[in-house]
Amino acid sequence: MTAKPFAALVDWGTSNLRLWLVDSQGAVLAERQSAEGMGGLDRTAYPAILEGHLSALGAAQDLPVVIAGMAGARTGWREAPYVATPAPLIGLFQHAVVPEGASRPVYILPGVCQREDGRYDVMRGEETQLAGALEQGLDNALFCLPGTHSKWALVENGHISRFSTVMTGELFHLISRQSILRLSVPEDGDAEADPDIFDAAVDAALASGFALTSTLFSIRAEGLLSQGTKTNPAARLSGLLIGAEIAAIQSDLKRYGKAYLIGTGKLTRLYARAIARAGGEAIMLDGGLLVRRGLLACAISLFDHEFKE
Repeated sequence: MTAKPFAALVDWGTSNLRLWLVDSQGAVLAERQSAEGMGGLDRTAYPAILEGHLSALGAAQDLPVVIAGMAGARTGWREAPYVATPAPLIGLFQHAVVPEGASRPVYILPGVCQREDGRYDVMRGEETQLAGALEQGLDNALFCLPGTHSKWALVENGHISRFSTVMTGELFHLISRQSILRLSVPEDGDAEADPDIFDAAVDAALASGFALTSTLFSIRAEGLLSQGTKTNPAARLSGLLIGAEIAAIQSDLKRYGKAYLIGTGKLTRLYARAIARAGGEAIMLDGGLLVRRGLLACAISLFDHEFKE
């Protein structure tokens, strides 16, 4: 490395770890990635894993580290308690915790929770990506983070005002692998292969009076009765589930006119297509870039705060 690192930024998730050495402007000087996620770690393992990656990159022994994600969960390195909505994205650093066993300055950022009756919810990691979006000037916007458990978040005046977690990806897996529809949906089914079928399913889910539970079995019946008509059960199931998810946020989508999608790959493209069917504009954002920007903003605030003290 020719430039001197300003900090190490870490996105420590359930399944994976991503670490970047960056300068004070956020330029990546070196990076590492591994499958050493929180889900497979004992609490005592974190310091050695972190130091192993930093040593491999030649990081100085006093280089500070800022961590987002599941390292701050109750079963992670050290719990960083949730900040309740409305949660100020610019102030996340104020709730960072210092874990035990670190041989250098290490700070773990908090997650965000929602305590409204009937709408309890939590997130860890996504809030840092939203802080990165705030750095891009997106202080009033609707965001979607597709995944096994998708997140929809409304940011108003730089605060996460409310959000929801939707189990669409997990439902797709359960329904296609463990329900009677396992007989219809092939394991290698490609929802993108037949966009017209996906679109028709989304349109059905967006229509007035749609009921998901009374529509799902028609996927099985269609396979039995279609008699040569082209079908794609994976595309239809995906369209129904994603369409039902977007139907639930149509009022917000109509209000803002667009949704910022944080993610990459096939699933994110399907969400973009479904949002367009609902009359909205989908704008793609790079999640990796956003988490680095959010971590860097928190690092700068943390170090400035400590210097002033």
